[in-house]
Amino acid sequence: MNRDVSAEVRARVDNLLHGLVKSGAESGLQVAAYVDGEQLVSTCAGTYDPPGSRAQEPDAPAAPAAPAASAAPAPLTPDTPIHSFSTGKGFMATLVHVLAERGLIDYDTPIAHYWPEFAAQGKDRATVRDALTHRIGIPQLPSDITPAELCDWDTMCAVVADLAPLWEPGSDSGYHGWTFGWILGEPVRRITGLAPAEALRTYVTEPLGVADELYFGLPEAELPRVAPLVEGNWAAWLEELPPSVPFRRLVVPNRSVWTTAALANRRDYLLADTPAGGTTTARAAARMYAALLGEVDGVRLISPERLEQVTAVAVQGKDQMLLGRFAKGLGYFLGLPEMGGERTAFGHHGSGGSIAFADRERRLSFALTRTRLVGGEADRAARLVADEIRSHVPKTAMP
Repeated sequence: MNRDVSAEVRARVDNLLHGLVKSGAESGLQVAAYVDGEQLVSTCAGTYDPPGSRAQEPDAPAAPAAPAASAAPAPLTPDTPIHSFSTGKGFMATLVHVLAERGLIDYDTPIAHYWPEFAAQGKDRATVRDALTHRIGIPQLPSDITPAELCDWDTMCAVVADLAPLWEPGSDSGYHGWTFGWILGEPVRRITGLAPAEALRTYVTEPLGVADELYFGLPEAELPRVAPLVEGNWAAWLEELPPSVPFRRLVVPNRSVWTTAALANRRDYLLADTPAGGTTTARAAARMYAALLGEVDGVRLISPERLEQVTAVAVQGKDQMLLGRFAKGLGYFLGLPEMGGERTAFGHHGSGGSIAFADRERRLSFALTRTRLVGGEADRAARLVADEIRSHVPKTAMP
């Protein structure tokens, strides 16, 4: 891409972000994009309440969205980490693929081979591939699960191992909102001897030079860098879901584990290894996806052959938890609206409007992170900005 076009794209994206913040629709946005392994855009707009307003005790709820009287808003910068909920599932899937590239894990091996306790309740034949495609059949959590339990690795692995499938593993697909992280994370821990957060650092983020920007559980020293989230209409959107809807009844079965600012701003939650979600900057997430497509400063995470395999349609049709129709690869959603609806684009979105993905036909990777959680018609920033960038990046024949 020539310099004039690159400068125009950066200027247009920057204007879009600042316009959204100035309008009051957004409080803080980060956007980054790579093309052919080179950074095209990395910009942000808005401010956030200083982390000092966040509750500091492990079992305390989140601080109010409004800052303390003495706290001045801090400007959002490209290196400010933001918790982005299920955008982190793309990080977990990528870690699995990097381990598979090294011959450490196999997609068609039963999870119980790596984690024997997982065989309970008829899950003995459920495979890594089933986990990546949300086909294990255990998207549910106990109705009385607490945030403290959610943040305890051993407790959650015991809970997940003992869950009985709602359908025969491998026979249907339904979004495993929380359980995805432990189902894949415990095999990773047993294979590598590293907690998922450390495995992600060792195998993915350190080689890419983003170890201080892309995380599962945060090191405690990094907490002051994180921009707290604020509620837009996301919590209200969840509240409006009928209690009978599977996502609300099973995946997030009580208000304390809803994917809201109240949970994301908890100290214990940010520190915990919960690899169904992630904390990141937009530029780190975009860089990771760029390194799936090809080389970034000499680093390529997986081979072209594996990229072809993990981004092919593995399952499609009605999702039993989300109730909409989706196409999924191995750990990634394909062709979401923010991706232009194109099946050659793969990635993952997060509750409240964050997303990171790659577009194979354009050699493009994109990420948007946000401090205000929104849903429904208010969730338009990622589509708006991604469409703008796509309009300047032509398709080419895929390798």
